[in-house]
Amino acid sequence: MHILVTNDDGVDAPGIRVLAAALAAAGHDVLVVAPADDRSGSGAAIGKLYRDRPQPVVPHRWEEFPEIRVFAIDAPPGTAVLAACLGAFGDVPDLVAAGINPGANTGHLVIHSGTVGAALTAAGFDVPALAVSMRWSTTDEYHWETAAAFAVAAVDWVATPDAVPRVVNINVPNVPLGEVLGVQETELAPHGEVWVASADASSGDLNLNVKGRADAAPGTDVAAVASGYVSVTPLRSVVRSEATGAATAISAALS
Repeated sequence: MHILVTNDDGVDAPGIRVLAAALAAAGHDVLVVAPADDRSGSGAAIGKLYRDRPQPVVPHRWEEFPEIRVFAIDAPPGTAVLAACLGAFGDVPDLVAAGINPGANTGHLVIHSGTVGAALTAAGFDVPALAVSMRWSTTDEYHWETAAAFAVAAVDWVATPDAVPRVVNINVPNVPLGEVLGVQETELAPHGEVWVASADASSGDLNLNVKGRADAAPGTDVAAVASGYVSVTPLRSVVRSEATGAATAISAALS
């Protein structure tokens, strides 16, 4: 398959290199288009729209993987996916793979994840996608190859033709492959991680901190990863809500 690989941590982040190399080693045609710098937390944003001039695209080279085509853009990963799905880099990808993100992307806070946002952007163009993340390391040691192995294993299922393009959010424990206890299909936890915010009006500082939580209900992505399992959560791109009556309520409020 022709696979677009992107991330939100930047083109030289270690996770994206391992993911792209693993997909290439599995026989796929890999194209990397990723932000030139860290765009974490960008969701499905596409950043500035350059209406009066072209968006800069810089050919990039990974010395250890010279056979992989790599481009850097000054934009979030959503732009990379949007452009590729519109044919900016040649053939439209058969699949988009985003990651590997250092830190799990779990719970309803996936809406803020640039990794997951890239995958959902692909689905908006009828292209299947996977987002892969790894639990935070307290020692800065990451077992990238573990996450890459599960990403490669997910490709065939994600790429299976369906009425709605398949998107899967994969979260992997930060352990060697042999220590993973298994794979669980999960629900999104209500919140994912615990976010703590503080604002100091006198200094003008706003601080946002993320702390792990261990009280997630069984069957959720947070609980699975915390227990040593790979969490697999199928997602959908933007769809209409089942709620009805909006037009009637708004009309009535104006009358």
